[in-house]
Amino acid sequence: MVWNENKFLKELDYLLHLAGADGAQADGKLLYNAVSKAVVADLYADWEENRRRKTRRCGYFSAEFLIGRTIFSNLLNLGILGEVRAALATRGIAIESFEEVEDAALGNGGLGRLAACYLESAATQNIPLDGYGLRYRYGLFKQKFVDGYQKEEADDWLKWGDPWSVRKESERVRVDFADYSVYGVPYDTPVIGYKNGTVNTLRLWQSEPIDAFDFSLFDEMKGEEIAIDNFNATKITAVLYPNDNTDEGKILRLRQQYFMVSASLQDIFKKQKEAGRCLTKLDGDFVFQLNDTHPVLAIPECIRLLEREGIAFDEALGICRKLFHFTNHTIMAEALERWNGEMVKRVLPQIWEIIEKLQKTAEKEGIGDGARAIVKDGVAYMANLAVFVCGKVNGVAEIHTEILKKSTFKDWYTAYPQKFVNVTNGITPRRWMLLNNPKMSAEITARIGEGWQTDLPQIEKLKTFVTDGEFRDAFRRIKTENKRRLSAYIRRHEGVDLPENFLFDVQVKRLHEYKRQLLNALSVLYIYNGIKKGEIKNFKPTAFIFGAKAAPGYYNAKAIIKFINEIAKRVNTDLSVADKLRVVFVQNYNVSYAEKIVCAADVSEQISMAGMEASGTGNMKFMLNGTVTLGTMDGANVEICEEAGVENNYIFGARVEDIETVKKTYSPKEILEKNTRLKACVESLADGTFEDGEGMLKAVYDSLLCGKEADKYLVLYDFESYMRAKFRVNEDYGTEEFVTKSLMNMTKAGKFSADRSVREYAEKIWEL
Repeated sequence: MVWNENKFLKELDYLLHLAGADGAQADGKLLYNAVSKAVVADLYADWEENRRRKTRRCGYFSAEFLIGRTIFSNLLNLGILGEVRAALATRGIAIESFEEVEDAALGNGGLGRLAACYLESAATQNIPLDGYGLRYRYGLFKQKFVDGYQKEEADDWLKWGDPWSVRKESERVRVDFADYSVYGVPYDTPVIGYKNGTVNTLRLWQSEPIDAFDFSLFDEMKGEEIAIDNFNATKITAVLYPNDNTDEGKILRLRQQYFMVSASLQDIFKKQKEAGRCLTKLDGDFVFQLNDTHPVLAIPECIRLLEREGIAFDEALGICRKLFHFTNHTIMAEALERWNGEMVKRVLPQIWEIIEKLQKTAEKEGIGDGARAIVKDGVAYMANLAVFVCGKVNGVAEIHTEILKKSTFKDWYTAYPQKFVNVTNGITPRRWMLLNNPKMSAEITARIGEGWQTDLPQIEKLKTFVTDGEFRDAFRRIKTENKRRLSAYIRRHEGVDLPENFLFDVQVKRLHEYKRQLLNALSVLYIYNGIKKGEIKNFKPTAFIFGAKAAPGYYNAKAIIKFINEIAKRVNTDLSVADKLRVVFVQNYNVSYAEKIVCAADVSEQISMAGMEASGTGNMKFMLNGTVTLGTMDGANVEICEEAGVENNYIFGARVEDIETVKKTYSPKEILEKNTRLKACVESLADGTFEDGEGMLKAVYDSLLCGKEADKYLVLYDFESYMRAKFRVNEDYGTEEFVTKSLMNMTKAGKFSADRSVREYAEKIWEL
């Protein structure tokens, strides 16, 4: 689009007039919607031109797209952020007011944020990639703490409106379940490339009733039946990941997944037929990437739709083998979904028949046995289904892909070694440096030019400035300014003051036991007790910052949140350590919070047990912003150390190759008998040290010391090594050596661009 200030202001004034508002007097919601709509109006021509291009496209199927707040990133990529800021100022409007706009929290963590990064990077790289997912009425959930416990509230993100999306009523499709049917209505959002005129599309489906209102039932005063029918339809896209601790919850997740893929494939088939294109040649026009197992039902659904068009099963399967590819994101059970056959038959009988046909086909090909069974004992193994059919299967970091080949999918790798490839994850440098750290970006650009903004490996040119005193001073100054800004935000939202001269030690990510927030929490308590007793001396002032959401039904994860909040309360109310320690668990951690945190952190904690974290992308965001990693040799930490040097990070803990041997003889109780200071920290979970009216902390204690799987993630085993690394960080902080380590990480972050990742997908997998 071509920027025209007069046209923009006229459109803005008109939209505000329609809303009965005027310039600076309008509230934030009205201003946000008016500005966004004015930009979308000018963008539409470019968007439609991109849609009409005759080129083979990739459809990226994902249950999550963690987009975050769109307005600033879209204006940045259009190259008009400064122009819009100046134009709004002429009306007395500060663009910073839009920071109150809430995130679209349509994702849970790394998987959803990665999907959003890939869409932006693909548009920036002129790669024809479109996202397909669900338009959840409510985001993941809003998190708040009450007496230290996580409480979930509805995340009503649509209360601000959704001005960046366009409802495509004429393109709705019908999705049939065994017991009822719904409409899928698409909402399209532009995905804008960085200053290049490319606009791809994110299509999110909203479930709606076939008959929203039945007059005859209403006239008979049976309005409750209408309400029930409407609820059954709309609940499919009500929330991301409904609690599946019950059969009804599991069935709802099954409906969600099928609804997403069926609506998307029906839409694509319809357009293909309208264009006079042959469905047997669908792979000439499309390729589909399945982002983990959530969208794997797309494979049997595609076969069903092809059979409905008169194409035989074997030919339909052959088409699918050319169309679909599969990304595995973690070896955790939630990413290797299994569906009870009776449940699938009840909701999707035709799909179950096709899944059984796939099992029989695998058996004919000598594949569907043992660990490679697609159906076994009446259960469908979705990861196996994906690996059997998909052309390529990829992990998301070098170490993760090797684990898939040697362990998780070992038998599959033996049969199909050519299917397995690695594509290490990446992040978009536009949002995670240009947007969130503009002053640092300006310093970089002033020294090496703009090329790094779309070709991140060029940031290595900055290496020649690592020893430059002026640049080092600028880095320190900007880091301090970012810490001051984050501190003010945390003071306003959390009521905790973090002095900017403190070391900011950060762990922000989804709350899961394998990510070992518990290890970090125990270390904070260990340090606090040590300072109080005089056993730890010369400890540089440190602020420990946590951010995470726990799944509503994940009891131990929520208990760990309670534990951390109790530690924070103890530390922050103890004036005797106020000059040494502060602890804060930020509420409702999201993309916008992350934008402030990653550029202010001094050290990033990436401390999962080795072999558990597939890749991580938070580690990359911190690295790019000049933050050292305190972590295990897990996920992309391995590649970060390869790029920036292990000497410029702080590595600890058991290695992947050690884990199996360690667990054979490991006794967590023996660890505690040898470390009485750690034992006191662990026993505080059960001895009444901390208030715990709901009795949750005892469950965490038991997970460490009781049962066959006691301390399954080696929290206590790795503790001593972790503390040595943590004390090294503290000792180095504030030194010239620490600045050098930070800058070496920044200058070697080039590999971890999502631009590189999507190019590898396009070349290795999609053949675009």
